Amino acid sequence: MLPRAEQKQQTRKALLDAARELMESGRGFGSISLREVARSAGIVPTGFYRHFEDMDQLGLALVREVNETFRQTIRRVRHNEFELGGITDASVRIFLDVVAANRAQFLFLAREQYGGSQPVRQAIARLREGISSDLAADLGRMARWQHLDADALAVMADLVVKTVFATLPELIDPPELVPGQLSAQAKITQQLRFIFIGARHWQGLGNPG
Repeated sequence: MLPRAEQKQQTRKALLDAARELMESGRGFGSISLREVARSAGIVPTGFYRHFEDMDQLGLALVREVNETFRQTIRRVRHNEFELGGITDASVRIFLDVVAANRAQFLFLAREQYGGSQPVRQAIARLREGISSDLAADLGRMARWQHLDADALAVMADLVVKTVFATLPELIDPPELVPGQLSAQAKITQQLRFIFIGARHWQGLGNPG
């Protein structure tokens, strides 16, 4: 028999996995009931409360989980940029590999940034702001962006992160392409290049009028 602490951890993980599996069928987090999650995890509904106060608390645990995955990905991209001299294409490839390996986590993130649970939406907004802040600090340490002040770096980082978040649904479930249409990977690579090329030549707003 497993030690009690390990058994509790496994049950908690089963609840998180159950919620993600239910969402992979196309449902939003807000439409999933506590009873459904408990049943899918193989426990009685009252057992749910030994791990989470309510569904919002489970949702916040899912946000914390994807936040850690996202930040691990950023560390890999940072290593690629700082130590290996990576370019946009390589960084996008790293990100897409992580998204593919953690599809359920990023599907939750893509959908619930505009979902029905306010605590979850707010937690995802904080996640996005934290990633933007970290990215701005990273950009500020790169020689190519030394001409940008702190405000410009913050805007650039915000654009990059919002572009990634906005493109997540297409990256996770690529639509059927028509001739001449860019793939999701090509689109996000082009969008990021636009941002970086614009930032490279940014001189500030200048004098209005």
